[in-house]
Amino acid sequence: MEPWNSTLRSDFILVGILDDSGSPELLCAVFTALYMLALTSNGLLLLVITMDSRLHVPMYFLLGQLSLMDLLFTSVVTPKAVIDFLLRDNTITFESCALQMFLALTLGGAEDLLLAFMAYDRYVAICHPLNYMIFMRPSICWLMVAASWILASLMALGYTTYTMHYPFCKSRKIRHLLCEIPPLLKLACADISMYELMVYVMGVTFLIPPLAAILASYTLILFTVLHMPSNEGRKKALVTCSSHLTVVGMFYGAATFMYVLPNSFHSSRQDNIISVFYTIVTPALNPIIYSLRNKEVTGALIRVLGRYILPANPTL
Repeated sequence: MEPWNSTLRSDFILVGILDDSGSPELLCAVFTALYMLALTSNGLLLLVITMDSRLHVPMYFLLGQLSLMDLLFTSVVTPKAVIDFLLRDNTITFESCALQMFLALTLGGAEDLLLAFMAYDRYVAICHPLNYMIFMRPSICWLMVAASWILASLMALGYTTYTMHYPFCKSRKIRHLLCEIPPLLKLACADISMYELMVYVMGVTFLIPPLAAILASYTLILFTVLHMPSNEGRKKALVTCSSHLTVVGMFYGAATFMYVLPNSFHSSRQDNIISVFYTIVTPALNPIIYSLRNKEVTGALIRVLGRYILPANPTL
């Protein structure tokens, strides 16, 4: 196929799961509901962590960053997918596609690193409680957050720039929910074998070491918890860690499928479903799994609402 000039025909067509679904209207309603849930739950969690001084501790500081990343990640994808479906216009300009890819890679990469730092936080809290405020002092927490954002941004900038420099074929249809590397490379009119290897190396480098660190942290936590004399302390630690591992499993499972498994394991439909999972479903569920069922968070939410909302509505 002859390459088409992106300066003359500067838009792609996103053919996502809404276009291939048997019940697109129902699926669009589900996406909208999940997006509103993500906005509400992550927004509330950020509000509570910011306003309640009792939650100004490392664990909730990192949780607040996770909520911010989830809120931004789903906002990069979901509103456009829903609006495009309602307006029956799936086009996206070359520049907007590049921007969406950069933001998705940045936010996904930052969350990947942050989850590893959060596992380390739980390891220190449970296995070395007396040194917790030394190993997790504010400067260390800010360094973790800065490293997550900066490393992910640099990775995203490099891969977005290199992906978008390829000439693309006459077909402008990206059979995916958003602009991501694997589906976009299918439109490239060039030898991409070496670059596909680079993408694989990127996936392994960004996903496997953090995942290994998480598994090592929780293995050590499990050994420590099993030797705890207090049943109450053991139960609390296990509940907290099980919540964290649920989030880790959802995120890393989907990301590994997209960026580590060979192309022979991929199909457009499978990739669409997986992309929905980590861009729409998990951002809505993460705050519920992680925090909103946590007694400290729910107590803080009641205090914040009572302090700032109820006084403004004395009739309630």
